Amino acid sequence: RVHGDIRDQFEGFWHLSSKLSSSLLSNHSHYFIKPFLNMDDVDKKEILSYFNQLTNDHPDMSAAVAAIKTLLHHIENNRMETLSGMRAKLKDAIWTLTQTDSSVTSIQSGCELFLRFITLASLEDNDFVKCQNIMIQRGNTFLQRIASSRQKIAKQADKFIRDGSKILIHSHSRVVQQVLSEAVQSKKRFEVFVTESRPNDAGSRTYEELTKEGIPTTVILDAAVGYMMEKVDMVLCGAEGVVESGGIINKIGTYTIAIAAKAMNKPFYVVAESFKFVRLFPLNQQDVPNEFKYKASTLRSTETDLNKEHPLVDFTPPNYITLLFTDLGVLTPSAVSDELIQLYC
Repeated sequence: RVHGDIRDQFEGFWHLSSKLSSSLLSNHSHYFIKPFLNMDDVDKKEILSYFNQLTNDHPDMSAAVAAIKTLLHHIENNRMETLSGMRAKLKDAIWTLTQTDSSVTSIQSGCELFLRFITLASLEDNDFVKCQNIMIQRGNTFLQRIASSRQKIAKQADKFIRDGSKILIHSHSRVVQQVLSEAVQSKKRFEVFVTESRPNDAGSRTYEELTKEGIPTTVILDAAVGYMMEKVDMVLCGAEGVVESGGIINKIGTYTIAIAAKAMNKPFYVVAESFKFVRLFPLNQQDVPNEFKYKASTLRSTETDLNKEHPLVDFTPPNYITLLFTDLGVLTPSAVSDELIQLYC
């Protein structure tokens, strides 16, 4: 479904002074409050080992899904005897997973939704084993729902790709590639331009994978986005996180591409699973938590000067985004907050 576009109601909000932004919204430390750790080092190692094994054995699996599978595995092998103890251990496990160098944005949002899904409904049985089995069943149901997310998104976005289109994409996104694969299966002919995406050259990986599928693909310099924008018909972008305003947090350089697309009146489409909807409301780049912008190993280093570190992600405000394709439907940025309320309430 396509929600009515009421974005104009929010445009004035984005021109608030930086002083107001800093005083009200820059402090997101509550989002990463370190819990009282109830697990020992052995449990931590087991969690990290299982998570790393999943990501290594299944490179197409997103970090968020791997983290959720890790939590479910932790529940199945849990030795706690109370629900409160179980919940505390799961929070500890989520904290441990956010200390990896994987996509913290999607891990945090996905795990939080998972925890709410399995514990929010009533668990009144006095038998803890039965309650634990119910949580496992709910966990498997949650995984089954998100397993089909990419396919749903691909079918929705496919309708917006016209035969003969030239599409600009950024970095490496599994969802974007699913959309392009769906378009190929629909017998559409199109050409793709992908940014090299420094500093890790993720665009090169995308180029190799799309080329194997027979999709005409060209790698372009990050600095050539403005030059190439006039040649393309649309921008198709993934997201590490979708925030409450309908803006996105994604690989560094996304904001620059969105600005160029807006200037040249090219549609900027975002494809993202609903488990990436995160409860944050940044107004600018400084409002994005450091835990999202830098690797955990970088933040742990006592010698690191963040002023000299390059952020891994940036924030793209909603007024630069045309539509978001999600497993919940096709949304305007202004409709995201309504969906977030339904997800978290």
